[in-house]
Amino acid sequence: MAGNQHPLRRSRRNRVVAGVCGGLADFFGISAFWFRLAFLIALVPGGIPGLLPYLLLWIIIPKE
Repeated sequence: MAGNQHPLRRSRRNRVVAGVCGGLADFFGISAFWFRLAFLIALVPGGIPGLLPYLLLWIIIPKE
């Protein structure tokens, strides 16, 4: 792991629903907006392609 990279955790500060996008943003060092936009775009063609990965990440990624 790089010296300044944070472990993958769901964010308590940068959250809208469960903190998944905020945690991914902290881990990769980019804005949570881009992860939220990606999940939103994945929701458009019927819901499951965006909702299922989000729910799985919600279960798998531990809290901060």
